[in-house]
Amino acid sequence: MERINKKYLADWFAVAPGVWGIRDIFVNVYLIHNPANNNWVLLDAGLKSSAPKIHKVVENLFWPELAPSSIILTHAHFDHIGSLKTLVKEWNVPVYAHRMEYPYLTGASSYPPPDPSVGGGLMSLLSFTFPNDPIDISEELYGLPIDGSVPGLPKWQYIHTPGHSPGHISLYRKSDGVLLAGDAFVTTKQESAISVMRQTKIISGPPKYFTYDWDAAQKSVKTLADLNPEIVATGHGKPMQGEAMGSALKSLSENFRNQAVPSSGRYVGHSALVDEDGVKYLPPPTLKKLLLSVGAITLVLAVGCVLLYSSTLRKKRRFSFLF
Repeated sequence: MERINKKYLADWFAVAPGVWGIRDIFVNVYLIHNPANNNWVLLDAGLKSSAPKIHKVVENLFWPELAPSSIILTHAHFDHIGSLKTLVKEWNVPVYAHRMEYPYLTGASSYPPPDPSVGGGLMSLLSFTFPNDPIDISEELYGLPIDGSVPGLPKWQYIHTPGHSPGHISLYRKSDGVLLAGDAFVTTKQESAISVMRQTKIISGPPKYFTYDWDAAQKSVKTLADLNPEIVATGHGKPMQGEAMGSALKSLSENFRNQAVPSSGRYVGHSALVDEDGVKYLPPPTLKKLLLSVGAITLVLAVGCVLLYSSTLRKKRRFSFLF
């Protein structure tokens, strides 16, 4: 660990034997070692700022095998593919994703837009600013095997867990019950900026502002809860394990409508319709969403003006002695 710069230490954490996570601001990526072949796989690619952190941890863990055998995506929302093009160009490795996620990785379709009307906190309120455009990595993109196996990781299986995104997957290692759930559910209240900053541990449903199909999301959580995992690590929040985690995940599965689904929102009651070519139908935005978007824009502009004014005032005071 001594070779890792101190500023990266707090963001690097162990999950289970052969599994490590890296947190960048508010999202996690995972590094999974395959001892049989002494190779490793990167799960997700974080934000655009994530690549340097990934490189530093990789140098410490896997030197001299700095390039993974592949990159696997739980899904392709902006906070999970931010450094993808950079890393693929540097490493020249294949990227694997579920085929329902292809439209958003080949430039064919944008995701259903985020919904700031779902409530829960500042992250939701500002979600109208989050990108939902596709990227195009067609030349590097490969479909995951239909048998549920994971390329490069023979002890793992992937599980299709849609709802938060059409081709969302989770990874599971049955031998010790390790579940990497992506955003099928998370271990912090992702809608709340305070919860995100404090990394408050709580089993929570998929981030509300990007979840387009709540019926599918509920089925996915039940599928994962029925595995009775020993350790869970997700796209947002810290890893959790033990009886308390298991009870909380079971409760989320059994009470999903009350615990996870927002009381109102664009996709509540009417999900977006998607197929292998992308989005086919979007429910109209709610009046609440429009009002919240306007309010959020006003808030952002007001905060920006206050910060700009404060900065200008400080500069004037700093140099007033010259006049």
